[in-house]
Amino acid sequence: MDRGLRNVLVVSLGFLLLFTAYGGLQSLQSSLYSEEGLGVTVLSTLYGAVLLSSMLLPPLLIRVLGCKWTVVVSMSCYVTFSLGNFYASWYTLIPTSILLGLGAAPLWSAHCTYLTLVGNSCAEKAGKVGRDVVNQYFGLFFLIFQSSGVWGNLISSLVFGQTPTQDAIPEGQLLSCGASDCLMATGPSNSTQRPSQELIYTLLGIYTGSGVLAVLLVATFLDPIRDAQQKGEGETSPSVGSTLLSTFKLFRDRRLCLLVLLPMYSGFEQAFLAGDYTRSYTTCALGIHFVGYVMICFAATNALCSQLYGKVAQYTGRITLYAFGAVTHLSCIIALLLWRPSPDQLAVFFVFSGLWGMADAVWQTQNNVLFGVLFDKNKEAAFANYRLWEALGFVIAFGYSTFLCVSVKLYILLAVLCLAMLAYAVVEYLEAKTLPGPPAGEATKLAEGGETQTSL
Repeated sequence: MDRGLRNVLVVSLGFLLLFTAYGGLQSLQSSLYSEEGLGVTVLSTLYGAVLLSSMLLPPLLIRVLGCKWTVVVSMSCYVTFSLGNFYASWYTLIPTSILLGLGAAPLWSAHCTYLTLVGNSCAEKAGKVGRDVVNQYFGLFFLIFQSSGVWGNLISSLVFGQTPTQDAIPEGQLLSCGASDCLMATGPSNSTQRPSQELIYTLLGIYTGSGVLAVLLVATFLDPIRDAQQKGEGETSPSVGSTLLSTFKLFRDRRLCLLVLLPMYSGFEQAFLAGDYTRSYTTCALGIHFVGYVMICFAATNALCSQLYGKVAQYTGRITLYAFGAVTHLSCIIALLLWRPSPDQLAVFFVFSGLWGMADAVWQTQNNVLFGVLFDKNKEAAFANYRLWEALGFVIAFGYSTFLCVSVKLYILLAVLCLAMLAYAVVEYLEAKTLPGPPAGEATKLAEGGETQTSL
C-alpha cells in the first residue's frame, strides 16, 4: 500500500474511534442533561474553549510537537470528557469540556495540515495535480470519519433501547415541538427521562475504551511528517511570539476576512442539529431512544457524500458543490419552519437528517480543501482560523439555545447561510480575476502537476 494512503487511513481510523465516543456523547448532551440547561451549557463552554484555543495553540503546538504528536496529545483531551460524564455534574462536565475544547483546535488544525502535506507530497511524486489528490484524501478521511456518527449513535441506541417502553407522548407536548418549541430549553419532560444509571455507565465505558484505542493507534502507527517547503528553505524557526501571532496576521489577506462566514455557518448548522433538532424535534416527538437512529441517518449520508464529493470535485468544481449544499440547507430550513413533527411521520425525521448530512458533507470537505489550498504557505494559521470561526459559530448557537425559540434560531441560520454564500461568491470572483487558467467552477482537469498544486 502507498505510504501516503496508509497514513491517511491511520489518521482516519483514529478519528473514527475517537469520534465514535465524542459524537455519541455530543448528540445526547442536550437530552440527557436538560435540567437547568446543563447539556447545552457544557457544549457552549466546550466550543468557547475551542475558540480560545484556536487563537493561540494550533500553530505553536504543531511547530513544537509536529502534526503527529499534536494529534496524540489532543486526542487524550477528548478521553477526559468521556471520563467526566461518569459523574455528570457542573463540577465535572465543565472542566473536562474546557480541556476537550483546548485540545480540539490543535487536533483539527494538525490533522488538516497533515493531510494537505501528505496529499501534496504524493501528488508531486506521482506527477498529479495537488488539489485533486488533497481532495481525494479529504474525501476518504471524511468517509471514514463521518461513519463514526453511525457507530456512536448505534451504540447509544442499542444500549438505551433496553430502557422500558415509555408512555405515549401527550398531545399537548407535541404542539410545542419543532419550530414552536420555546419551553423545553431547560425543563425535562416525559420523553427526555434519563435512562438508568447502569445503562449510562455501560455506554460511557464503551465510549472511553474507544477513545483510548484511538490514542494508541495514532501514537503507534502514524508516521511523523514535516513541511518540506519550510524544511527546504533553510530559514531559522520563527519565534514563539511570531508563531502565536500568525493566526491573526493572516487577516491581512482579504480572502480570509470574507471566508470566515463559511466556518462560522458550519458551526451554526452543526450546533442546530446536535442541540436543537435532536431535542426539539426528535426527543420531543419520538423520545430519547430515537436520537441515535436519526443521527445514524445523518452520519451515513454525510460519510457517503464526503467520499463522493472528494471524487467529483475535480470534475464539477467547488462552486457547483457549494451551490448544492446551500440550496439543500436552505430548503431544509424553510421546511423545518413549516413542519409540525409527529410520531406518525417517522420517516420525515430521517429525511431531514439525511438531507442535512448531504449538505454538511459539502462544508466539511470543501471548506477544509479551500482553506488548505488558498492559504498553502500558512496552512497552520489558516486551519487555526477555520476552527476559531467554526467554534465561534458553535458558541453563539449553543449560547442562545436556552432562551430563543427554535423558529428564531432557524431564521438566524438562514441569514448566516445567505451571508456566507454571498461572501464566498466574492472570493471566487477575486480568484477568477487573479489566477490564470480555468476558474474553479469549470470541470477542467489539468494534466501537469507543478505550479498548479496550490491553485484552484
